[in-house]
Amino acid sequence: MKTVKLSGSPRANVGKVDAAALRAKGQVPCVIYGAGEQVHFSADIRDFKDIIFTPETKIVNVEVAGKSYKTVLQEAQFHRLNDQLIHADFLQVTEDKPVAVFLPVKTTGSAEGVKAGGKLVLKMRKLKVRGLISKLPQYIDLNVEKLEIGKAIATGDINIDGITILHPKNLTVVSVQTTRNAGPAEEVAAAPAAAAKTAAPAAAPAAAAAAKPAAAAKK
Repeated sequence: MKTVKLSGSPRANVGKVDAAALRAKGQVPCVIYGAGEQVHFSADIRDFKDIIFTPETKIVNVEVAGKSYKTVLQEAQFHRLNDQLIHADFLQVTEDKPVAVFLPVKTTGSAEGVKAGGKLVLKMRKLKVRGLISKLPQYIDLNVEKLEIGKAIATGDINIDGITILHPKNLTVVSVQTTRNAGPAEEVAAAPAAAAKTAAPAAAPAAAAAAKPAAAAKK
């Protein structure tokens, strides 16, 4: 997993009044927990661009009062009206203790079902997993090349060494759904030929009918 840094300042007071004053200055109240005493701090809202406003999950090295804490973002709270970040919770992690995080899902390859006219649908853009920090990948990569129309990849089909998927095994992650254009390539190619054969007999009577007035005119 990629690592980013976040510099914070210790909070002298913890409460709604102090938090509101920090937000007014462009600061985000934060807390680190998971390894003993909680660490309350604030950080510039602009520094969260590469932490929250990104599809990737990253390790965050938080520096507060000369100390460094290795963490992962656990929760971010936003204002219900303007969607501004108002609070962030970080979980301190160690190399020997498993941690639960959300990892983004990416697909690779062109599905057989898509080639036949189907539509690839990614139903789960992130999956919650548990594992050691050293085992966590940057994202979950799913090869969809063999997916045919009506087929799917479920959480139970995903196997990553040292990682546990924290979802029911029958949960669909990505699938190929049928569309109006879906169907075997042979049928699609045969359709115009069949239409031409049907149209040919119908055209003959029309041509004969058109020829009769012309013959009458010659007489």
